[in-house]
Amino acid sequence: MLRNLKCDLSIGTQRLAMWTSILAIGLGAAVGANLRWALGLLLNPVFAGLPSGTLAANWLGCYLIGIALPALNALVVTTPEIRLFIVTGFLGALTTFSSFSADMIEIMQEGRFGWFAGAIVLHVMGSLAFTLLGMGTVHLIQNWGRF
Repeated sequence: MLRNLKCDLSIGTQRLAMWTSILAIGLGAAVGANLRWALGLLLNPVFAGLPSGTLAANWLGCYLIGIALPALNALVVTTPEIRLFIVTGFLGALTTFSSFSADMIEIMQEGRFGWFAGAIVLHVMGSLAFTLLGMGTVHLIQNWGRF
């Protein structure tokens, strides 16, 4: 009987941890997404033809992840939920460019310069290609009956 109770408590604890993680990510994402939107509203009208809000979000996100990763690693009292809120939720919603930047710096610091260059090309060119592919898919669906 005690063994079953211990197992049930463990499952309950795991579920609570999962929901706490989901909540931390969701709240962080809400803040990051709204900041990205606000930057777009504020900065996109400044330079015609340049999405300066997106650029600001990407640069800000990279700067903040550059602060967050070493700071969170240095803090002994940091919980997984704080990291999930800041890195996965907030910065993930603000910009995926921050994650990309952190990954590339790690590869570079490991001295894997070939992988570093290749990964940059794959990320940037692949992102552009898949954006075009998505736009082409919508165009194809919209014009399906005309062929």
